[in-house]
Amino acid sequence: MDAQALVCDDQQNFSLEVVELKDPTDKQISIRTQYTGVSIGTEFALIRNKISWGTYPLCTGYMGTGIVESVGKEIDEFFVGDKVYFRGNDSMKLVNGTDVCCVSGAHCSHIVLDPNTNHGAAKLPQRISMETASMFVMPAVALYGVDMSNPRMGQTVVVHGTGLIGMGVIAACAHRGCRVVAVDLCSRRLKIAQEMGADILIDATNQDVEDEVKKVTSDGADFVFECTGSPECIDLAIRLCRQFGSFIWQGHYGSEPVSMDFSSPHARRLQMFFPCDDGWQPCRRAVIKNMDMGTLQWNRCITHRVAWQDAPTIFSQINHGIDDSILGVVIDWQLL
Repeated sequence: MDAQALVCDDQQNFSLEVVELKDPTDKQISIRTQYTGVSIGTEFALIRNKISWGTYPLCTGYMGTGIVESVGKEIDEFFVGDKVYFRGNDSMKLVNGTDVCCVSGAHCSHIVLDPNTNHGAAKLPQRISMETASMFVMPAVALYGVDMSNPRMGQTVVVHGTGLIGMGVIAACAHRGCRVVAVDLCSRRLKIAQEMGADILIDATNQDVEDEVKKVTSDGADFVFECTGSPECIDLAIRLCRQFGSFIWQGHYGSEPVSMDFSSPHARRLQMFFPCDDGWQPCRRAVIKNMDMGTLQWNRCITHRVAWQDAPTIFSQINHGIDDSILGVVIDWQLL
């Protein structure tokens, strides 16, 4: 099966390429992609080889929505025409036979996968926005960390970094009745954080973060979610915790070892949590349900919408830091 895919080479050049997908087996379905969401954190860590999940050329992307086009003989829970959300392709090749590493290969006009795996597919509610739902992984990653650490109503939560995962943490904690403090360097993101449920905003460009947190709670926060993925932010974020508080490593810090000042969490007797991935189907279902009900208004986090033809341009802009207003990006594959 031929398809169009967004491909990155080892010089971090982005292009749309014709690729060959394997024909679906009896245990697989094929999907016509409608939208894919872009993770401007993890995807670009992969592109820059900060995280290595394979060799170039790469097709990144690990969240999208589409419509089922064909169903294998052994599949009985999906039908042609079903609206679904998915993680990505299993494999693809360029027309010259070169393997393209799928990490996870979602930025493609067509998807072939086994739906009954941890990174498979599931049906969407009929009324949900397929555009908004295409961003499901980021709030699911956040929800997994919140569910694991379990902040309770009335407790104070600091969200250190308001990228997409940070926004998801804010929304999940706000729904639990927590008092949420959002910290970031970008005023645009802090404004969105407030819309997602943050009670207190700290702009780290012109405010002392530790002093501001002490104004909110003199002993420190009950929970601190470190969402920046920047190793240099770890020690500061730990100092924002109260004694016997909880620290959640919600960001991804790459493949290289990271260091921290051991004395600070040791003296505070902190609990630490290390969520990984998006909690699989339970968290994804919860996120999709809350989007469908309107209790998770994730469309507020979508700042840029582009047609598939313009995907290489916006990827280059993100990779080179040209536009700091970019937060949530959705690629529209419908008119291909």
